[in-house]
Amino acid sequence: QVQLVESGGGLVQAGGSLGLSCTASGRSFSTYTMVWFRQAPGKEREFIAALNWSGLSTAYADSVKGRFTISRDNARKTVYLQMNSLKPEDTAVYYCAAKTGMSHYVEVMDGNAGMDYWGKGTLVTVSS
Repeated sequence: QVQLVESGGGLVQAGGSLGLSCTASGRSFSTYTMVWFRQAPGKEREFIAALNWSGLSTAYADSVKGRFTISRDNARKTVYLQMNSLKPEDTAVYYCAAKTGMSHYVEVMDGNAGMDYWGKGTLVTVSS
């Protein structure tokens, strides 16, 4: 069983930056597609960014493109989400998720996309 643990959430002022990490257990992290989602209070879960197993293919939601960067370190079994120029509307619980299978290409997903493993989330609050 794979466990994903997010960290790095917190309170930040609008315009600031925050970096999230998601560390996985298990042996096969390097083969997973890794995805960040978020869910704001009272709203549906939203796709944020995806990264294929090699790190060579990425996809971003329009709402974060140019501000957020997804990356991974397979040796550390960790995926990162660097968030810059944060806005109050970025306030949400951020979840990382993993999809098995060595996809060579990733694309924008639906917030209800089927994933194989999920973390429990980390809260990001952006104050105005």
